Amino acid sequence: MPNSPSDRPIEPRRVTVQRKGPLLMEGPVEVELEDGSVVTSDRFRVALCTCRRSRRYPWCDTSHRDRA
Repeated sequence: MPNSPSDRPIEPRRVTVQRKGPLLMEGPVEVELEDGSVVTSDRFRVALCTCRRSRRYPWCDTSHRDRA
């Protein structure tokens, strides 16, 4: 009988908080939005927008950066 996902130990995901930037999270990730919809990314690291300026929300597109 194959191992089920529940048989594997749960490993914590690392989240890196940046003062003026996105939350960096080790992937893959699933993000549940306010409306209940779920978006996923299978990348090894994702940047989650915290300023809500991103056109790709919840993924960061660097819109938080000061422009010269």
